[in-house]
Amino acid sequence: MTPKNEDFLKYVCQTSPYPMGLEIDTAKGACLYTVDGKEYLDFISGIGVANTGFTHPAVVKAIQHQVEKYLHVMVYGEHVLAPQVDLAKKLISLLPDGLEQVYFTNSGTEANEGALKLAKKFTGRRKLISFEGSFHGDSQGACSVTGREIYRKPFEPLLPGVSFLPFNEIGRFYEIDNTVAAVITEPIQGEGGMRVPDARFLKALRARCDEVGALLIFDEVQTGFGRTGKLFAMEHWNIVPDILTLAKGMGGGMPLGAFVASREMMATLSENPPLSHVTTFGGHPVSCAAGLASLQVILEESLMKKAEVDGGWLRDQLQNLARKQRGIREVRGKGLMMGLELENARLARHLVNGAFARGLILGWTLHTETVIRIMPPLNILHTELKCGLAVIEAVLNSS
Repeated sequence: MTPKNEDFLKYVCQTSPYPMGLEIDTAKGACLYTVDGKEYLDFISGIGVANTGFTHPAVVKAIQHQVEKYLHVMVYGEHVLAPQVDLAKKLISLLPDGLEQVYFTNSGTEANEGALKLAKKFTGRRKLISFEGSFHGDSQGACSVTGREIYRKPFEPLLPGVSFLPFNEIGRFYEIDNTVAAVITEPIQGEGGMRVPDARFLKALRARCDEVGALLIFDEVQTGFGRTGKLFAMEHWNIVPDILTLAKGMGGGMPLGAFVASREMMATLSENPPLSHVTTFGGHPVSCAAGLASLQVILEESLMKKAEVDGGWLRDQLQNLARKQRGIREVRGKGLMMGLELENARLARHLVNGAFARGLILGWTLHTETVIRIMPPLNILHTELKCGLAVIEAVLNSS
């Protein structure tokens, strides 16, 4: 163990008993390089962040340019910050009608917090509905609408008035009534195991919210910015939420999130009282400059299409592997957002640990111990995909 590793364990809060402990020297493309000269192929993109890869030159250039001009000045106040305005304008141009204004945050958790507050403020209602298996963040509000007791129990009591319905089932939609402020859902559940719903589920949910006047919030923190083969996962079903939340792949590696809604809805945050929702660092100009550069890379390099094609190829290969390799229950997902479900937690641990020993970083979805997350950078080279697949096959064959 190096002195730096010792200091890491001593001074930096650990939230896992077994941290990887890689001391990173540099990162580029889909690879991490450690100070001891080892190379790791990252198949989880820093947990869905590096959609444009690590240290993309266009993103680095945008950061350098902005850093030389100004850093923090005041992100929500009287100042007009060009990086913030430019990113918001570009983002809105790519979204459906009705999603008209952006409120920038530092993270997905903060984006969901803002969305929940906005829904209550606009509707005057207090009840919230989420879904079993969902994950929306770690703050107390976001945790309150996360549909897994393992997260909520240690921190109760949380927000009152929250109910959970089964994901991908419409039989209990009658519980969404005219007392509900909002229903929040991921279009594809990430931490719940990469679960893709039937088309009828989201369409029926949109219709029920319209019927009773509840707002529909789509949490696209993990699914956004090309990850599923579309710029946003909602495009797969042609459904528009009332509020959209974003983060992870948004900032090109910098901390950045957002919630997006109509001008009418957003206006409620400036009255009764003014400054109903504020942030010191959300929409930081350096993060916004990086975010705009990353978005332009996604569009110019057609990374949505690449995610669709590469994801289809990789899914086919994994399904072929499942047919000849015992222990794989299911391969699911869209684009380069995939879950590999194994028979048991022992085999999943064997795959993650064995891949790591061979230089491939895999990981579980949080507390779903039989599902392996596969979310490489969208601009990963095909040779790197083949290399990662070969490692997965070799480790499973050794089980």
